[in-house]
Amino acid sequence: MTVLDSRPELPTGGDAGRRHDEASSASEMLITDSGLSISEVRDFGVGRGPYWLDEWMAANTADVIAWRRHIHANPELSRQEYLTTDLLASVLRSVGLQPKVLPAGTGLICDIGTGQRCVALRADIDALPLGERTGLSYSSTVDDVCHACGHDAHTAVLLGAALALASAPELPGRIRVIFQPAEEIMPGGALDVIAVGGLDGVERIFGLHCDPRLEVGRVGTRVGAITSAADMLELRLTSPGGHTSRPHLTADLVHALGTVITGLPALLNRRVDPRSGTVLTWGAVRAGEAANAVPQAGLLRGTLRTGDHRVWADLEPLVKDLVQSLLWPTGVGFDLIHTRGVPPVVNEADSTAILRAGIEAALGEDALAGTEQSSGGEDFAWYLEQIPGSFGRLGVWSGHGQQYDLHQSSFMLDERALPIGVRVMVQTALAALA
Repeated sequence: MTVLDSRPELPTGGDAGRRHDEASSASEMLITDSGLSISEVRDFGVGRGPYWLDEWMAANTADVIAWRRHIHANPELSRQEYLTTDLLASVLRSVGLQPKVLPAGTGLICDIGTGQRCVALRADIDALPLGERTGLSYSSTVDDVCHACGHDAHTAVLLGAALALASAPELPGRIRVIFQPAEEIMPGGALDVIAVGGLDGVERIFGLHCDPRLEVGRVGTRVGAITSAADMLELRLTSPGGHTSRPHLTADLVHALGTVITGLPALLNRRVDPRSGTVLTWGAVRAGEAANAVPQAGLLRGTLRTGDHRVWADLEPLVKDLVQSLLWPTGVGFDLIHTRGVPPVVNEADSTAILRAGIEAALGEDALAGTEQSSGGEDFAWYLEQIPGSFGRLGVWSGHGQQYDLHQSSFMLDERALPIGVRVMVQTALAALA
């Protein structure tokens, strides 16, 4: 994390995204928990070029940090990212770019450069419905909403990459930056981008996600599946109800709930290839109030995840059959809502080689790291259903002290990762167009 002594103000108006007079002196007062000043953060990897990127990073790293902190302090939930979108559009327009806001008013797309060839870089911009408990001086100002997944960092990194690319005297083609809304809800805002032609003419797409288990200065890559498919299950049970002294005269709804809670995961473990990494976890259960009354209604909610695309395609009918077989002997009625979420993110080999080349060009060979497949879901997968691409993991752990997990109210990241992310995104885009 970064401890704030004094910070540069967010660039506004016509100066948004440009170097402002206060940035240089104020940036020296930003001290990381590792004891590095922002001047040292700014210079991380400097000299690896191209020259215009080094110049842009030297002049604007404080702005990237300021954007991230402003977005962090002003989080917006999925499909409500209006102020975030306005900020992004303003900064992009300030350097002569022409962003196109998505029809719903949140999220935007912007092309940089000219030419027939086009590659895309993507960031997600939404926050989570969680209260923040970090104690940061720039903590969320919105009750029960915070950036506990690093989307504020993703957004600031891509905004920095966009402006850095716009500063280049010449580019080998077009780079499309996609600031995507609603990643945190299923089936995800990536489908909104695709629906309006956001991938039209795009050869490949790349993205980064914060990894709190990976040290700053390293970026993880993987060929093949890097995340899992994620579905939502909602099971509503019904019973005539009755007295707990005479369960034989009714349908014991609570017993039926318990049967499904324990039985469905167990049966899935016997019906699905264990190598697929299929996991069913319940997150909510509700039924009844009185100790001596069999309730008439109950609710069970959970997530169903798998790392295998073929298994994911078969899960919906299988789950329905298993629930029916478990509940038939109980006499309890049910309604199962199986919400298909996102497929696994499956990184294409050539695109992953390009991403690795971008990481090496930005940071050197030592920055390359492998990474395991996660059981988490990520709607970047929808892009890879359309075109090849690769999704990497940006190290945000300081290298010592506690490792904060994603989707925790206490999640924090080391801001030295921000200029690293900018460099990786820029160099990956250049490598893809080479």
